[in-house]
Parts: sequence; structure tokens; C-alpha cells
Amino acid sequence: MEKNVFIPTPVQPYPDIPSRVFELVPHFVEKYGYKDDMVACKDNGEWVKYSGQKFAELTDAISFGLIQIGVRKGDRVAVISNNSPQWNMVDFAAQQAGAILVPIYPTVRHSDYEYIINHAAPKVIFVEGKLIYGKVRDIIETMEDRPKVFSFKEVDGVKSLDSFLKEVKADEATKKELKAREDAVDTDDVATIIYTSGTLGMPKGVMLTHRNLMQDVAYYGPHFPVPPSHKIVSFLPLSHILERSVFYTHVFLGNSTYYVENFGTIMRDIADVKPNHFLTVPRVIEKAYNSIMRKGDKLTGLKKKVFNWAFELADRYDETGRNNGWFYLLKLRLANCLVFKDVRKAFGGNLEFIISGGAALHPRLVKLFAAMGIPIIEGYGLTETSPVISVNSITRRIVKAGTVGVTCRNLDVQIAPETGEILVKGSSVMKGYYKDEEQTREAIDENGYFHTGDIGEFDEDGLLKITGRMKEVFKDSMGKYISPGLIENRFVESPFFSNMMVVGENQKFAAALIVPNFEYLKNWCDENNIIVASNEEMVRHNLVVARYRQEVDTYNKFFGDFEKIKRFELMDHEWTIEDGEVTPSLKIRRKIIAEHYKDLIDGMFAE
Repeated sequence: MEKNVFIPTPVQPYPDIPSRVFELVPHFVEKYGYKDDMVACKDNGEWVKYSGQKFAELTDAISFGLIQIGVRKGDRVAVISNNSPQWNMVDFAAQQAGAILVPIYPTVRHSDYEYIINHAAPKVIFVEGKLIYGKVRDIIETMEDRPKVFSFKEVDGVKSLDSFLKEVKADEATKKELKAREDAVDTDDVATIIYTSGTLGMPKGVMLTHRNLMQDVAYYGPHFPVPPSHKIVSFLPLSHILERSVFYTHVFLGNSTYYVENFGTIMRDIADVKPNHFLTVPRVIEKAYNSIMRKGDKLTGLKKKVFNWAFELADRYDETGRNNGWFYLLKLRLANCLVFKDVRKAFGGNLEFIISGGAALHPRLVKLFAAMGIPIIEGYGLTETSPVISVNSITRRIVKAGTVGVTCRNLDVQIAPETGEILVKGSSVMKGYYKDEEQTREAIDENGYFHTGDIGEFDEDGLLKITGRMKEVFKDSMGKYISPGLIENRFVESPFFSNMMVVGENQKFAAALIVPNFEYLKNWCDENNIIVASNEEMVRHNLVVARYRQEVDTYNKFFGDFEKIKRFELMDHEWTIEDGEVTPSLKIRRKIIAEHYKDLIDGMFAE
């Protein structure tokens, strides 16, 4: 096999990137002022677009208002909302007024709301509407220094953003004050405090500076050669640093961002906007793939045979371009004409690539989508690193399944020799944890390296691979180490699985809690004349349990004897953010799930 065919020339960072985040807005207005859709959202089924000029005017107006209600340099401004142009405006407005934005996921548990709001002590809170205000009202009312609250939508008893802006005075004194505030912001000032998902404990407030955020954009962005004409749909929460960093990149490059109406309208809005690329997480890709497969299952006769042939062909695709012979590529072109062009139409027809982050995507899906002409670009990072540490690269023609690509040039990435932990040092590593010097010292060692907690290695091409999570690895009773994430990532390749958690610390064998893909399972039951009235009845049916035993046995073949899943229990419901069982970025919270299902887990290990 030919080795290292990737372009070796390092990707150069953007040469003219602003040094402070809020400078992206005038940059857009100056370079791309001709565009009427810097950002857009749905209102009553219609797209509402904001030009760069309009966006800048509203952003400045919010800054004026913040100054006039007494917000000072270093004060915290919180925003609790789903994605919207107003979210972005508040972000830039707070920063240019010298304040620090604190984004809070709109779906976190009440206990997380309580902790974050009291810990951050914001001077102002912007909420989306009635539903979110209802979740935090009691917390706000008990605070000693009660923050001012404004809403993006009409809420009884709360001043709306529109009403707030009508009271703002855009006088010369305020404009002069805003200019002075902007000039006083240093690149090493904290721009945002982002509270981590807290998979193992209480959320930690990650302090990211203007330098952190802009260096991140400057060094990972050039791996994607994106022209200003690109349109993007956005549906991952802006409260997550990856979506926010990608938005900053869109603004810098002059791209147009369209926020989907809700998760239920993603495919409809994609078909409408016809995006050139978008950011997603593996769960969305897996669901899209399962949807494609279900449509194929409903075909009959020759159409079904052609569909199956095309996907069997795609399964053998080498996404690195090393081993695709001319005859294979000829057959793939035929598959494209007969099958894959219709898949691309479902994504709007203009899709050039998909960026995937937040968790590992199964290598098979990377190969399949690349064969269909929609390369999936995986990367890796954490909130503490602003977030991108490494990324597969279109510019360098690096798309390799099972890896997270080449490390960004502004970072020194090392693998700890004794533990295999990934260590990172560089300009996009956080300033520290807010009000927590002890945990900051634990996370960043005396040599300046941030300890990611992830285990990894560099492959023969120098690309980074994630092989586990240090705090998740456990020993069985025989002293064998088991990495549950590796097992789970393999098993959820199956269309029967939605989620999974491997357990078995200090036990004789590994077991698992399995969340079925209920939509797929229900279709399977219908096809096999299994009549069930509920999810609970479905997962207890003997034929269903037997089918899952068969699926588990199939995937057990990929693992050693001590890693094989010997017993399992099927959940009758999805794990949810509201119940605290998954994070807002859809990672499982092992400790909480273990507490919620202790009896079920204990039962699997009972003699």
C-alpha cells in the first residue's frame, strides 16, 4: 500500500484574522456588505434575513443599552435561548461593551440552571421566551443581586428585547463610551465563560479569551476552502463552543447562516436553503443514514437490488483515495447516477461536505458518505481548547476514517508516554476555570499542557486517533481494562441501537444497557407481524430480545473475550437531557445513568 499520500504542506492560518471577536462584525460589513443574509431565521414559516449592516446596527444598539443599564467591563451577561440572530447579537454586543457572555443551554436540568446562574452571577440575563423564563424565574427571584431579565419573545412581566431597544439612547456620549470600551478590550481578556456539560460532576466554567477564540478560527478554518457564497444551515446549539466557533468562521469568510426552525424541520429546511456545508454530531448522521436505509428496505424488485448493490459498493470505498481502482470508480459513477444522486437531493443538492464533531463517528459511515460524494470531515477538541485540536482537512486532502485528522499548527499536541493521555499546549487553550484555581491547576500542568482526559495515538500518517477516555476505562474482576466508549461506538453502528452504556467494573464480565432505535425497531416488528402496544411491551417481547441477542453476538466478534457483552437490558425509553442522562451535546452521563438504573445493572450481575 502506498503510504502518506496526503499533501504534506502545512496549512497557513488566515493572515488577516481580527484579534478580538467582536471585530468580526465590522469585518463582515466592510468585505461582504452586499449580502442581505449574513444570518437568517424562520418566523411564522418565512425566512427573516439580516444584512451585515442591519446586524451591526442592532448589535451596537444592544451594546448602548447594556452600557446605559450599568453593565461594566468584566460583568457577566447570560443568554438562555435556542439559536437565533438575536443570540448572536447579544454575544457580540456584550463583548464589545467589555462584558463576558455566559451561554446556558436551554435544555439543562434545573439543578444546573441553579448552579450556573448563581456561580456566574450575571448582571443581565436574556431568555428566549416564556418556557425558559419559567424554568429560571424562581432562581432569579431568590438571588441577592437580582439580574435584569430581557426576553427575545413576548413574556408577561419581562421586558422584551424590542422594548428594551426602543428605550436605548444612541447619543454621542454613549457612542463615545462604547468606542472607549472596545479600545479597552485586550486580546487576553475573557470573552466568554462556557459551563461544561458535567458528565462526571458539577459544571465547570471554562474561561476563553478573545485570543483563544480567534486563534482557533485562524488555524482550523483554512482546512476548509470555503468561498463567501456558501450557505450553511445551523441546528446545533450556539451554547456549545463548536457551533459558536464555526459561526465566527462563517462571519469571517462572509458565509450566510440559516437557523432551522426546530429539530423536527431540519431536513425540510436543508432542502429549502440548499446549504453547501453544515456542522452536525454523529447521532444526526446516524439517523439520516438509518432513514436512507429504511427507504431502501421499502423498495422492491430491481430497484431494491440496485439500491443494495450501490451501498455494498460504497461499503468498499477507500476514502483516502489510495485503493480505488479505475474499474471500481467506474462502477461507483454508475451507482451515483442510479442511487446516490437522490440521496444528495435530500440534502438540497449543493452539499459539498459535512463537519462532524462532539463524538466519534463510526468509520463505516465516513466511507459510505464519501462514496456518495458527501465527505464527512471529523475533528476533535474540547471546550477548554476553544475547541479544535485536530481536524481532517479538505485543503490537504486528508479524510481518513477512524482518525480526527491533523493537529492545528498553533498547538503542541503530545501523547503522555505512561498513560497515553492527549496533552495540549498553545494559543487556543483556555485561561482557566472561573473561580476555581484548584481545578485549573489540575487541568493545566506546570509545563503549560492541558490534560484532555482522552487517550489517543498518532497513526502511520501522523493523524490523531482517539482510543478512549481515561475516566471511563474500568477494570473487570480479572484485572482486564475495558474501554466502554470503544465498544459503544462499534455497537451503535447497528440500526437497531440508538444508545448504549457498557458496565462491569470489578465484575466477571461486561454487560450493557441498550436504548433501541425505536423507530427502526417498530418497523422491524411490523415487518415480522409482531403486534405491540407500547415501547415497554416491545422491548419485553421474546422475539425482540432474541433479535437483540443476535445483534449483540454479531458485534461481539470485534472484541476480545473479556470485552464481549455477556448480558444486556433493553430500555423502554430514550435517555434525555431533561432527566440529566445525556448532556446537551448528547454524550451519556455515566454516573447519573448508573444511579437511575442501579437495580437493573445489579440484576445483570446477580448469580
